[in-house]
Amino acid sequence: MTYRPPSPYAPPHRRPSLPPRLRPSRRRPRLTRRGRLALLLGALVAVAVAVTVPLFLTRDEPAVEQPRAFLVPEGWRARQVYTAVDRALGLPEGAARKAASASALPLPAAAGGNPEGYLFPATYPVLDATTPEELLRFMVDTAGKRFGAARIVEGARAHGMSVYETVIAASIVQAEADNPEDMAKVARVVHNRLARGMALQMDSTLNYALGRSTVDTTAEDTRLKSPYNTYERKGLPPTPIGNPGDEAMDAVIRPADGDWLYFVTVAPGDTRFTADYAVHRTNVAEFNANRGAEKG
Repeated sequence: MTYRPPSPYAPPHRRPSLPPRLRPSRRRPRLTRRGRLALLLGALVAVAVAVTVPLFLTRDEPAVEQPRAFLVPEGWRARQVYTAVDRALGLPEGAARKAASASALPLPAAAGGNPEGYLFPATYPVLDATTPEELLRFMVDTAGKRFGAARIVEGARAHGMSVYETVIAASIVQAEADNPEDMAKVARVVHNRLARGMALQMDSTLNYALGRSTVDTTAEDTRLKSPYNTYERKGLPPTPIGNPGDEAMDAVIRPADGDWLYFVTVAPGDTRFTADYAVHRTNVAEFNANRGAEKG
């Protein structure tokens, strides 16, 4: 026969039984009053430690602040941007204006330290610790990158303008166009008038000089003594009159084709362009009639 090892499932060998006095007791040990108290205190300490440790970890890891969105709309003037910055950062009125004057913002030399036109319209992230200097620099940096793009530089050169002059023209287009679709036509009027040596005669430049925004211009307004009075002075005003966006800049470097010299927005969505002064006078008369009806 072949030897077979014992099966692992076979019952173990019985051990000889012990005398009753040497057998282990099967009764559960009972705690004394002092033992129960010690066990209870130990459990409470363990629970306290388990609760306290996460609390300490939470205190050591402060919540991350989520940035707030700060919007600069197209066409806003610098003073409007300053007011909005003061409010967004919880600063006293005039703080952002002072920061703009005191800060060495990365402006082109042609701007002469004036950030008008270079507070680029966009949405910016703002935190509680954000300073007006940081926010304004962010805007100017953004404008420098956008306006320094090759297509802008080359487009300005193609029209015999510097980039800064293109920004000035774009700020006028931004203020004058009734809608984005009209921007390229308004830009063409600006180019046509400059090419002919005509005064631009833009109400938006007068409004900038007077610190207002209106479509009602009087004969007295056109006699204003100001470098921004484009009724009396030929050429572009000395600085931008607002902060133009990408669409206005694109309109100036790629204006529509046309011989227009005049335009007027007769009614919302109805801007009429013409090269005929008599037709323009008729359009202006219709505009005045509409305005009279609105006021009446």
